[in-house]
Amino acid sequence: MRFSANLGFLWTELSLPDAIRAAGAAGFDAVECHWPYAVPVADVQAALEETGLRMLSLNTRRGDVDAGEFGLTALPGREAEARAAIDEAIAYARAIGTPCIHVMAGRAEGADAGAVFAENLRHACDSAAPHGISILIEALNRHDAPGYFLSSLEQVIGVIEGLKRPNLRLMFDFYHVERTEGDAVARLRRALPHVGHIQFASVPDRGAPDHGELDYDEVFRAVAEMGHTAPLGAEYRPEAGTDASLDWLRRLRAGGRVRPGGRAAGSA
Repeated sequence: MRFSANLGFLWTELSLPDAIRAAGAAGFDAVECHWPYAVPVADVQAALEETGLRMLSLNTRRGDVDAGEFGLTALPGREAEARAAIDEAIAYARAIGTPCIHVMAGRAEGADAGAVFAENLRHACDSAAPHGISILIEALNRHDAPGYFLSSLEQVIGVIEGLKRPNLRLMFDFYHVERTEGDAVARLRRALPHVGHIQFASVPDRGAPDHGELDYDEVFRAVAEMGHTAPLGAEYRPEAGTDASLDWLRRLRAGGRVRPGGRAAGSA
């Protein structure tokens, strides 16, 4: 299996370019991030070229974080800001060769929010398509993101099928799906035709994948059997520093197990 380091959670004590270098040194195959906009494009590009890694995805801005905003795309009356954030993300992604943008819906509900979300997604997909960029949308669990507009796989898939844009894809995060709906492997199998990227973390604490309710030896084996070969995004919160949390990756690289004592997932 191949893995991508999510630098929104891993090596957060480092600058983004240095976090890219740390991910390369640790043996990751790619990286992804949340909000890179304060970092000059040239600095990020230099680190990517130095390490040979690709930045797989980045997020649109959240809005007014101090006011609790967590995305703008489904907020009625904020269309101009939402589209500016989308355009900014596309420009940054183009500059560093990033193939996916996670467009954040925000905290909203109701038909008006749904209509605004759909129109803004049309803008995002149509603007990104000429550059070969996919737009990702994701359901977040209610424990971590109360009030987020997208809260279930069924809702996300309904949006994707309704808009009929070939570059609109599902961000499938095992952590969010398992916490919200359970039976995450079976749900991935059904949703796979819509999936653009997969992420993971332990459940319920969102730590490294070597413990918790999901057995990631079994999960990674199932993903491989489904034929998914793109890097899987390690989007977890390390308990005592990123380097100390990477035994699972070192074991896999040595042909062992994610979870000590578990059944081997196979060589990574």
